[in-house]
Amino acid sequence: MAEPRGDGADSVGLPQLDFGTFPSQIFWLIVALVALYYIMSRVALPRIALAIEARHDAIEDDLDRAAEYKRRALEAERAYEKALAEAKREADAIAQKARQAIQKDVDAAIAKADAEIAARSAEAEARIKEIRATALESVEAIATETAEALVAALAPGPSSDAVRGAVSARVAAQQTGV
Repeated sequence: MAEPRGDGADSVGLPQLDFGTFPSQIFWLIVALVALYYIMSRVALPRIALAIEARHDAIEDDLDRAAEYKRRALEAERAYEKALAEAKREADAIAQKARQAIQKDVDAAIAKADAEIAARSAEAEARIKEIRATALESVEAIATETAEALVAALAPGPSSDAVRGAVSARVAAQQTGV
């Protein structure tokens, strides 16, 4: 059994479940709810609504700024691509001019070298002709002397003019390829 509490209360259990206190509890519940509703509707909810509205405005401003930055970035990218294309065209033009200048210098150097080679070649050909003519004269002179000596040793009779004529005819035939 339940023991008495000593304060003289005969009931046992929770006082809020006592049906005798229900009207008082309902009254204070209604007062508390009305006060809470009043405080929430007049003080807390407007402040929360202002905070939400301020946050919404800040987000909208941030989105607007982000769109503006994106637009600027796209414009900057287009300007960069245009400048890059222009720089490439300029570099190509400079490179083409440099190639043309180099080719001009190379052509001039080749022409100079060709002229020098042609001059040296003509000089060498002239020297070769001179050497060949001298060699042919020497060969003819040696052949004439040798032929005169052989003819004189083998058959003394023909004149040296006849031997010279025969050697000259034979050398001339050798030169023409007969």
